[in-house]
Amino acid sequence: QVQIVESGGGLAQPGESLRLSCDVSGNIFTLVDMGWYRQAPGKRRELVADISFKNNVHYSDSVKGRFSIWRDSVKNTLYLQMNSLQPRDTGLYYCNGVPSDWSWGEGTQVTVSS
Repeated sequence: QVQIVESGGGLAQPGESLRLSCDVSGNIFTLVDMGWYRQAPGKRRELVADISFKNNVHYSDSVKGRFSIWRDSVKNTLYLQMNSLQPRDTGLYYCNGVPSDWSWGEGTQVTVSS
């Protein structure tokens, strides 16, 4: 059974940066595409960045040029570097496979506010 633990969220001012981490248990990490999802207040969860098991990356238009996703297959950890944060980046951030076949973790809250 895959377990997911996200961390690294917090409060940031516009223009600041945060780095999220996602620890994934189990031996499947290197075999699947992974993604970071965001659920903004009152909105549906959306995929904002994903990385294939071959390390091909894709970003939603809302974060392209500001966020970077990468994976450490030794540590079984997925990362999301978020730069130039904006208030619209506020939300609960989750990681999961793509598609999101696993149970969701608790997520990590990111709040961008001045």
